[in-house]
Amino acid sequence: MSKYRQRLPQLQNRLFMTDGGLETTLIYHEGIDLQAFAAFDLLKDQPGLAVLRAYFVRYAEIARSHGIGRLPSGDTLEQAIAMTDAATGGYPAYYMINCAHPTHFEHVLLRGGAWRERIRGLRANASKRSHAELDRSTDLDAGDPVELGSQYRALRSVLPQLSVVGGCCGTDHRHVHAICEALSPRRATSSPA
Repeated sequence: MSKYRQRLPQLQNRLFMTDGGLETTLIYHEGIDLQAFAAFDLLKDQPGLAVLRAYFVRYAEIARSHGIGRLPSGDTLEQAIAMTDAATGGYPAYYMINCAHPTHFEHVLLRGGAWRERIRGLRANASKRSHAELDRSTDLDAGDPVELGSQYRALRSVLPQLSVVGGCCGTDHRHVHAICEALSPRRATSSPA
């Protein structure tokens, strides 16, 4: 990793995307019963592999339609970045925010600071519910994909190095498509099915 650390494609001025919430999509949209909320069990047979392939093909199509590259798949945020950089001599190439809705952390980013330039990735949840509320939830709160895309666009102004985007819990291809629509300089003309 050290040899190519400064040459990672996502460190350039290009937008990349990841997938959405794999397990929530499979459970709530595809009706698949995942043991312990874990999709890796699908790797054991051909039907499971076909499910995973179809899931990722959908995201590849979103990336292609937007001309976007894609990646395979107590402390404050500022403190965590500073402590990690101090403990590792600044070794991490960049940081990502994952598994939280933008309304849960945007206020921290708005305070400012050069540490924000170390954040290059964002995989937000679809739901505005807290983690405790999500843990007790019996339904899927898919939020509003277009609103989430708009929130990513607004966050880009305070995360100037943001280059890897996708979704986490509750998101699916509609959310990632909306995020790409909001951020991509190239606009797709069709909506995802």
